[in-house]
Amino acid sequence: MKAQMLALFSRAIHHYGGRVEPPTLSFVDRVILAYVAFFRILFDGSFASRVAFVKERLPELPAPAPLKPVRKSIDPPPKEEKPVDVAGIRARARTDGALWLLGALQREGRFVDFLEGDVSTFKDDDIGAAARVVHAGCKRAIEGALKVEPIREESEGAKVTLEEGFKSAENKLTGNVKGDAPFHGVLKHKGWRAKDVKLPTPTKGDEPTVLAPAEIEL
Repeated sequence: MKAQMLALFSRAIHHYGGRVEPPTLSFVDRVILAYVAFFRILFDGSFASRVAFVKERLPELPAPAPLKPVRKSIDPPPKEEKPVDVAGIRARARTDGALWLLGALQREGRFVDFLEGDVSTFKDDDIGAAARVVHAGCKRAIEGALKVEPIREESEGAKVTLEEGFKSAENKLTGNVKGDAPFHGVLKHKGWRAKDVKLPTPTKGDEPTVLAPAEIEL
């Protein structure tokens, strides 16, 4: 058996080196051939050289195909993510915040009632009395929603200078406006800045457009 396997191995090397397709061997034959070839390559230099010669001419094995991920049948199909409408969210937040503040002014000071009422028939004393009530209530509403502070620290009537790069959103120029900064003028109004805004978080069932519910007495 050993002699036959050696002869078979030699013929295979000879034929493959001569570009002839070698015979197909069974699994058992391949095991025996590998065992015999190991020791002969180890102790037979000439035989080892012929094996190396054939090995250098063997074609490279193809790269293994990438494995495809297997999705389990129980996994739900991926959901299509919709883009977030950031601009719409910000617009709704601004609208809801403005409506909530207007509703607070109505609850505390009857602000909407005062504006929508016809005061042309009221006497000055009556309008003054109503204005004091509205003023006190609206002040409570503002103080509960945010903190306000003056933009300018100077007293009204003081002379001020606006250097180049001043914040136009915080300083309004009136009168004879010409040229570029610096500007020299008189402070007519300190201005106001809102700080520490504390608007409530909307809850389920809230309706920002309802500034004041209708009151029905039974």
